[in-house]
Amino acid sequence: MLSYTEFGESHTNTPPLVIAHGLFGSGRNWGVIAKRLSDTRRVITPDMRNHGQSPRKDTQTYPDMAQDLAELIQHIGGPVDLLGHSMGGKASMVMALQHPQLLRRLIVADIAPVPYAHTQSHQIDAMKAVDLNAVTRRSEAAEQLGQQGVEPALQSFFTQSLDVAGKQWRLNLDVLDAQMPHIIGFPEVSGTFENPTLFLTGADSDYVTPQDRPRIKSLFPAAKFAKIPQSGHWLHADRPREFEAAVRTYLDS
Repeated sequence: MLSYTEFGESHTNTPPLVIAHGLFGSGRNWGVIAKRLSDTRRVITPDMRNHGQSPRKDTQTYPDMAQDLAELIQHIGGPVDLLGHSMGGKASMVMALQHPQLLRRLIVADIAPVPYAHTQSHQIDAMKAVDLNAVTRRSEAAEQLGQQGVEPALQSFFTQSLDVAGKQWRLNLDVLDAQMPHIIGFPEVSGTFENPTLFLTGADSDYVTPQDRPRIKSLFPAAKFAKIPQSGHWLHADRPREFEAAVRTYLDS
């Protein structure tokens, strides 16, 4: 089962909130937002398969990730509210379509149920090229990533998944690279998720376009749309307070 961290306590009037992170991330990336939201609800931040402390598997398909989330929700006790960003958002959408009885509300952060063309294999190459034997602190790994053209914000993000003492990445880079077509794609799915769904996007991001709305509405007929101003694909990192407020307002409405 997925490794996870828990924040807050169960509340009678609010179901737990599960947050599914994106590619190269981990549950710890969401710790600050999870802690803030845990004042009124129990919040669970899992590591997705092949990330963080969760099991290493041979696949990274969305049906498999959706099943991982379903097993976690059954373990902690559903139904829950589910929030997924990027890769985690796609996994959450498939989970909602395959196991609608496990969810009350769904929030999809800056991703659509469509395939994309932006492979992230070059980022994997950059991480693999870091000489971990020469690294004694994360800043040294970040410097090596910078020398390979990785932008500063991503240097910091990637090195959160670096075990400096163990001289290893907490990411199954080989499998993530091999499974990249699945990660940037989206599987053939059927059915609908009829419960309330929010597509929350960064105002400066192009990951969810007006052309995607018919596809979204066909799968999620109750979908609503909202934007976080002055934010891109990493909207929760660009505008954490505004993101938290939007999530809280939607879940409490």
